[in-house]
Order: sequence, then C-alpha cells, then structure tokens
Amino acid sequence: MNHLAKPSRPRVFPTAIAVAAALSLAACSGAETAAPPEEPPLAGATIGGEFELIDSSGETVRWADFDGQYRIVYFGYAYCPDVCPIDVGQMSRGLKKLGESEPGKIAKIQPIFITIDPERDTPQVVGEFTNAFSKDLMGLTGTPEQVKAAAGAFRVYYERGEDLGGGQYLMNHSNITYLFGPSGEPLATLPTDQGADAVAAEIDKWVS
Repeated sequence: MNHLAKPSRPRVFPTAIAVAAALSLAACSGAETAAPPEEPPLAGATIGGEFELIDSSGETVRWADFDGQYRIVYFGYAYCPDVCPIDVGQMSRGLKKLGESEPGKIAKIQPIFITIDPERDTPQVVGEFTNAFSKDLMGLTGTPEQVKAAAGAFRVYYERGEDLGGGQYLMNHSNITYLFGPSGEPLATLPTDQGADAVAAEIDKWVS
C-alpha cells in the first residue's frame, strides 16, 4: 500500500525570525520617536509690532528694519540702579557664551535696548549705556509719545516711581527679555534671572 507523504512545512530559520523582528521593532521605534517639533512658548502671542524710534547716532529706526533677523528686546532705562544692568548684563553674557560655540547663530541676532525714560535717556546716554555691555547692543530712545507707543506694542508696563531729589527719580517697569523670530514673531522670554548659561541655552533652542 502506498503511503502518501505528509506535506512538509516550510522551514523557518532563526536568522530570518531575528531579522523580521528587528525590522518590526525599528519601524515601531521610528513611529514613536517621530514627534512634532516643539512650539515656542510665545507662539501666537500678540507681543511686538511696528515702532519708530531713534538710535544713539540720531537715526530713525523702525521695527521693520530688522526683518530677516532674530531680535532680543529689553525695555529699561540707563539710570536704573540695579535691575536693568543685571538683566542686560546676563543677556549680553549669554549671547557672548553662545557665540563661542555657535557664531553662525549669533550673526543672525540683533539685541535691542529700548528706554522707558526718554526725558533723561538721550541718544548719547543710551549709546553710552549699551556700549558698556556690548558694541552689538543697539540702544533706542525717542519722544515720550514714541516710547509710549513702542511699550504698548510690546505689552511693557512703566511709570515714574520714587523721587530721589536733585532731579533724580526711579522708574517702575516690567523687566522681560523677549526673543523674536526673523518675521518679528514672538518666540520666548529669556531667563536672565537664571544666569548667562540659561540665557545661552534658551537662545540656542529657538534660533536656527
């Protein structure tokens, strides 16, 4: 009697199984790590806008003049006894630190200091203040009306504070350091209260 041979099952080699498993894991891993890019903290915020101010040489400067550049903007005043020099100093040191490792990024950034005390901060005074920190830091002033309009566009609070006598006084103001993108869009605030390293890291994160 003839016995029919049972059909043989295809042999699956261990190597083939390992390769298939590896490919499957790689595909899954790729799907899991393909996260969308992080959105800047200030994305969509209505901060910033057109202004017309005067630089230290007396030339008119407008927000649109910086199109295509990243911008760091800080509002303060030259006669500030403590907060402004500390914030601007940390900002400047952060930029310098980042420039040591990423000079290409620094070349794309324009740091800007805008006074909220135009009565005392003349173009010359603003220029002397900014040059004490960095030759790349642009100082801007203007008429009281121009400064008020700029501060309003950037959501900056300020008012005259304590009278010290002899014509001297303090200014109360918000001290936020903003980072804007090449189209003038707000990206993030810089942690000047955490030191130059933190400032450099935050700039590096959003400037490409």
